[in-house]
Amino acid sequence: MSTSFDLAVVGAGIHGVGIAQAAAAAGHSVLLLEQTAIAAGSSSRSSKLIHGGLRYLETGQFALVRESLHERAVMLRLAPTLVRLQRFYIPVYAHTRRRPWQLRLGLTFYALLAGLGAEARFGTVPRREWQQLDGLDTAGLEAVFYYHDGQTDDAALTRAVLRSAQQLGAQFACPARFESAQLHEDGVALRYRCDGAAAECHARVLVNAAGPWAAQLARQITPAIEVPPLECVQGAHIVLPGRLERGIYYLESPRDGRAVFVMPWKDQVLVGTTETRFHGDPSQVAAHPAEIHYLLGVLRHYFPRWRSRNEQAIGSSFAGLRVLPAGAGHAFHRSRETQLVLDRAIRPRVLSVYGGKLTTWRAVSQRALQRIARALPRRRVVARTDALPLRATD
Repeated sequence: MSTSFDLAVVGAGIHGVGIAQAAAAAGHSVLLLEQTAIAAGSSSRSSKLIHGGLRYLETGQFALVRESLHERAVMLRLAPTLVRLQRFYIPVYAHTRRRPWQLRLGLTFYALLAGLGAEARFGTVPRREWQQLDGLDTAGLEAVFYYHDGQTDDAALTRAVLRSAQQLGAQFACPARFESAQLHEDGVALRYRCDGAAAECHARVLVNAAGPWAAQLARQITPAIEVPPLECVQGAHIVLPGRLERGIYYLESPRDGRAVFVMPWKDQVLVGTTETRFHGDPSQVAAHPAEIHYLLGVLRHYFPRWRSRNEQAIGSSFAGLRVLPAGAGHAFHRSRETQLVLDRAIRPRVLSVYGGKLTTWRAVSQRALQRIARALPRRRVVARTDALPLRATD
């Protein structure tokens, strides 16, 4: 293995493999380090959606929604076996906080941002078809809206992007634990352990894509670099035996009005997610009993057939971490935009990636490469990431 690279990327989650792919496609030499396994953290513990983020319209994140919808279209084209268009249903009851006129307005705006293509279609389900909606409670039901978004296997998508990066020449080391980095005028000297043995390399730019470990990794760099105020927020999910035939249900929690998805997942039913502040070791994240109770309560509220089920009926649960800007108030109101933080503006040596959405991984990777372009040599472009097919590697 070479000991000198244009980029060294730490973290084989979706953003790490995405930046490795983008850099390799641009002709750069790339080393990607991962301490445990591909998509071992948040990139295998998401809600499995490639979507525009309909709910983010409420907080005015229009640019993020537009970019997400564009990337959804790209993923549907590049990865048809990994990203599939699903029909989403939004039931409206007398107690639902978002009224039909608000949902119609939001879906209209969503369709406009999506470009009014086939994926942008929405409407209402006729009353005569309500009984076909997987046992959805129809007592007090006033309307059911439908629209379309994408669903994926997040871990399989991450593996496919890594495979693409490797085919373009990126080198991958796992298990490889980052230990330290020393900044020099012309780049970074990295120390890490690969299969238990000490190793070193030099990179013009270090990309810190360690997800919930990114702030910790940044503090292992000498001299010290900026780490913005951050907070980890936990999102829990539960998986139950059962089947949903019609699609995905976008529900409003009767307790606090939060959005909760109930969706088919590998011949089972997946319910998520929550937003709970997290403190501690990211490797120990797990769904709390209170979160499990909360999600099961939403499922039972809307689907009578699950009302006899208790926590013992749950097949499994998992939780992932979102890295968000620190701040007071509810996490819902904080930006989901990815933070790309450089150690310096001119010829940066370190780019840290904080937060972000599964859907926008490719756009963020391109943006990251643009931010560090001045620190990299000119290379012959090998490929465009918006033209590279992604296929399941399993």
